Amino acid sequence: MKTPELLVTPPAVEDIASLIDAGATAIMIGEETFGLRLAGEFKRHDIEEAVRIAHNRGAKVYVAMNALFHNETLPLLPDYIKFLDKAGVDAIVFGDPAVLMNVRKYAPSMKLHWNTETTATNWYTANYWGRKGASRAVLARELNMDAMVEIKEAAEVEIEVQVHGMTCMFQSKRMLVGNYMSFQGKDLKVEGRSKDRSLILHDPERDATYPIWEDKNGTHIMSPKDMCIIDELEDLLEANIDSLKIDGILKNTSYLCSVTALYRKAIDLYMNDPASYDEAKDSLFNEIKAVQPSNRDLDTGFFFKETVY
Repeated sequence: MKTPELLVTPPAVEDIASLIDAGATAIMIGEETFGLRLAGEFKRHDIEEAVRIAHNRGAKVYVAMNALFHNETLPLLPDYIKFLDKAGVDAIVFGDPAVLMNVRKYAPSMKLHWNTETTATNWYTANYWGRKGASRAVLARELNMDAMVEIKEAAEVEIEVQVHGMTCMFQSKRMLVGNYMSFQGKDLKVEGRSKDRSLILHDPERDATYPIWEDKNGTHIMSPKDMCIIDELEDLLEANIDSLKIDGILKNTSYLCSVTALYRKAIDLYMNDPASYDEAKDSLFNEIKAVQPSNRDLDTGFFFKETVY
């Protein structure tokens, strides 16, 4: 077995050092123009500072370019990719082939992680993008544990799996809420700060609330519960999954540091002695429950088909 990377998405530059000290070995950042559903907005000077902080602590920095690009955005890609290459980021996370083609031309030594969030559902597709130039595939959140392990067994690329945090249920490039409010004669401007508005969809039948916001990339509706499998890591670790991701979206620094430290402890326990992890995993889960926001229950997502939406 090899120790997997522990990847965390920090809300701000100020959080990076604390998260790495808590046990993260990689971070993913980016800016709204190029990346989807980021924990925070990182402009160019922030990215340069993030690389400096992370590399000084031996951690890697990945930048998200996984947005759905339209023609008017394509001219921005070459300059941004050249900047990321010069800044020394370790990989670019992409979904659109336009990013891959521009990286080949303007930063041919840059590593690429393929992440469409929904379509990485079989090993054949993961290997297809690997042969096109990607070194990693980020698996869809809707897969169960058996499917993830099977994909890893046949994959020719690294495999990344989300193990904690909220997941996206729906995205539209259209401003659905804003358009509806306009139709109702109400004002709801989309200013790129909409994650702070605490908009929710309420399902009274299931007593569930779904965080929703709009930004430059459209409308995003998120899961009503946070995924947490700190007590179910055995199969992923035995399968040598390369990267385990904690998504920091809509979470504060204190929470993320606590969760990161607990996953670090869980991984290290298992790698050193699986029996000690087995003894401690219930306690680790309870420690996460203790810091979990009261309005966000925990479940195992689709790992064991617990999530329904």
